Amino acid sequence: MEMFEPTMLLVLALVAFIAGFIDAVAGGGGMLTVPALLSLGLPPHIALGTNKLAATFASSTAAFTYYRKRLFSPQFWKRSFIATLIGATLGTLFVDWISTEWLEKALPLVILAAAIYSVWHKTPKNSANEVPPACPVFNKKQYIQGGILGFYDGVAGPGTGAFWTVSTMALYRLNILMASGVAKAMNFTSNFTSLITFAILGHIDWVLGLTMGLCLMAGAFVGAHSAIRFGANFIRPIFVTVVSILAVKLAYDAWFVAV
Repeated sequence: MEMFEPTMLLVLALVAFIAGFIDAVAGGGGMLTVPALLSLGLPPHIALGTNKLAATFASSTAAFTYYRKRLFSPQFWKRSFIATLIGATLGTLFVDWISTEWLEKALPLVILAAAIYSVWHKTPKNSANEVPPACPVFNKKQYIQGGILGFYDGVAGPGTGAFWTVSTMALYRLNILMASGVAKAMNFTSNFTSLITFAILGHIDWVLGLTMGLCLMAGAFVGAHSAIRFGANFIRPIFVTVVSILAVKLAYDAWFVAV
């Protein structure tokens, strides 16, 4: 295991706190933490596995906060849990199969695509603050949504929370606060599932992951309470601003810096 300077760990801790705050507010914290880990020179497999360890701390904190505030109902979303778990397992195994060289080239583009989609996606009108009645159509949507996003989170991860938020608003006509509650719970499911798989495969730097995880947890606690208190008007501007900046940075790194 490679040792890093205390200053480097301090910078990563600060990045992790900010990422945890952003992730709890609207998702997309991984678009900060994954590039930060890659910038240390970690192999993509190790960077993704370490990020899963750290992200599990944040998503568990945020999910529990939304649940306590009654902004998430586990019973309604049980099919999403199952599909997300299966998808995340398959996605993580797929990452282990991919070559490091291919992953190094593809990952920045995946993160950039996630950022662009998150910025340009429009919030649906007439969104509600209650889950719709259960029916076969909604059950099918949960299986498809959970499987696809779980697989993506297992393969890459950055932007998964944002994808969950916007797709839940679009599919179930929920407002951004309710959709964020769903996103945090499902993100925790896929994070924890991928974490177990990455740990078995040996793709985790435990010192970095635990250091960032504690700071992500603190950021998630502050972010979740802020989002619940101030609502959508607080969430949207922060989300769009951060993702826009990240999109520009990732485009520069991928197209002009990389050799």
